[in-house]
Amino acid sequence: MRTGRTMSVRAARPEDAPRICELLNTIDTIEIGAPETDLHSVEADLTHAETDLEQDSWLAFDEEDRLVAYALLWDESGAERIDIDHYVLPEHQDAGEHLLGLAERRARDRARANGAERAVIHLNLNLRPTIDTGMLARRGWHTVRRHQVMVRDLSPQDDPLPEPPAGVTLRDCTAEEDRRRAHALVEETFAEHFDHQPRTYEQWLEDIDAARRDWSLVWIASTGDGEGDGEGVGDGGVGGGEGREDAAVLVTRNDRTGMGWVGNLGVRKNARGRGLGGYLLRHAFGTYAALGRDRIGLGVDTLNETGALRIYEAHGMRLHYAVDTWEVTLPATTPAASG
Repeated sequence: MRTGRTMSVRAARPEDAPRICELLNTIDTIEIGAPETDLHSVEADLTHAETDLEQDSWLAFDEEDRLVAYALLWDESGAERIDIDHYVLPEHQDAGEHLLGLAERRARDRARANGAERAVIHLNLNLRPTIDTGMLARRGWHTVRRHQVMVRDLSPQDDPLPEPPAGVTLRDCTAEEDRRRAHALVEETFAEHFDHQPRTYEQWLEDIDAARRDWSLVWIASTGDGEGDGEGVGDGGVGGGEGREDAAVLVTRNDRTGMGWVGNLGVRKNARGRGLGGYLLRHAFGTYAALGRDRIGLGVDTLNETGALRIYEAHGMRLHYAVDTWEVTLPATTPAASG
């Protein structure tokens, strides 16, 4: 598809991953001062089992065939909630708005196909993004939430592996049974978090790019003090051995170029207030310092009711950059309008 005289648009293909990664790193450098997008992350997006690239992705090229904008749509809810990823070079706002319009239209189509009457679309953007936020506002978008990416410097001297609290044991998730329990714990402990979309075990594996995952860096903490409620955790059960209860989960990964990464740190409601969250965070610090990493990061909702931001700050984590969630609500397309 060619728009005007200077821009062409087509769907993304898996082999476009290096060009998309280059675009994202150019934007990273503008927005946060350094390139932090890894090629394998882009490849995982383009090969996700739920991604229909022909209909849910868009690339915009200038007259010199340079990639200047990219958008990708996600439909994890199967209902009205639709997500969009969007990236544009600052001097190509026309291309950015064009792709945004295509993504909005597709989101309305997906919402209708899901049986919803409207599409509630979310877009996560840096606090100072390359896209024109004035244009977003004119199209009805507004911010609804803020997340912070936090980082902390590491060293083997300053970050030894901590001793677990009394009665707490830790095991990794190299066994399939424990991977399923980790998923169940993530679903339970994040169920009330902003924008959490329930995912089956198989969907979760796709989402976290499980093929590249080092499962020795995913842990479950169990308690044996008899204070648990005895309830199971999803299909995986309580686990942890006789008389023990799985109480918390720590999901990390070591395949990012810039830093180690904590994807999920969740503690069950009945186990909160015992220092498990801080212990797991320190365990991540010690593990990654021993692996030779000099920095670790994570993302946190600034309005998280569990007080996660305070815990991270108390453990020496600092703001790296902030991300706003933008939202627009549009009527789902009618069959006639989408035909």
